Amino acid sequence: MTVWNHPFISQLPMSPMQQLEDQFALSALPTWPNAAGLNVLNRKLINDSRLIPEFVCQSKITESDNYYEQIIHQQHIIPTRPNSWHDLFNGLIWLQFPQTKQLLNQQHVEDIEEYGLSPRTHRRNNLTHFDECGVIVTYQRTDIFVAFMQSLKHHHWKSVFVEKRQHWGNEINSFIFGHANLEMLLQPFIGLTGKWLAVEVDSQFSLLPYSEQVAKLDKLLVNQIQQTNTFAEHKPLRPMPLLGIPDVWDANNDPAFYENTDYFRPQPSLKPILK
Repeated sequence: MTVWNHPFISQLPMSPMQQLEDQFALSALPTWPNAAGLNVLNRKLINDSRLIPEFVCQSKITESDNYYEQIIHQQHIIPTRPNSWHDLFNGLIWLQFPQTKQLLNQQHVEDIEEYGLSPRTHRRNNLTHFDECGVIVTYQRTDIFVAFMQSLKHHHWKSVFVEKRQHWGNEINSFIFGHANLEMLLQPFIGLTGKWLAVEVDSQFSLLPYSEQVAKLDKLLVNQIQQTNTFAEHKPLRPMPLLGIPDVWDANNDPAFYENTDYFRPQPSLKPILK
């Protein structure tokens, strides 16, 4: 009989799954950590668990006209479907990035209260893209890594993933924030793409244990979003082929993997402005 977490265990060579395993030991859990299990994991965290709303099975929540983000904000609960990878990964991101998730929720509700549920605002669309598909890229501010980020911005994939490969996991680190992308990584496919946001860190960041990196990054990300109103920008997020990130996919150890320009697409040319 297939155990509940077989899809997760089968992808443990991937660095995003190994990070979750190191922090939450999902492979050792006998059954789905649904709402109750997520609450247990929350109480085991060193961080102040009060930052995180209570996870509640969706079937136990009285139906209302309130939107998902409004329920979280008003009732301080997170509706969670049982036996759902999507909702489980969402919960694990809440446990790792509680301040950032709270801020995203707050900004959703601010726009709903000011503009209504429909049509969705530009900021809410960006918030949702990051929540579902976000990748956080951390880097150190030196000339070489500022240039590195420009290469990433302009889709110079071979420079980013092949020529600078030795810097990934050291001066450059990636964190999958989008729970939809974590779900899709259980059955990875060519074409899987995230939306990245860069955060500057100090030279000691990569030396920290993963749990401390995440805690520090949570605070840095909140400050950055608040100070720049990131998600109100026109295009705050840029695409990243997820399977190209070193240690995510075995096939990318071969430089030829990056020859697939249908996946590792060059930056689109700017269209001329018609007068």
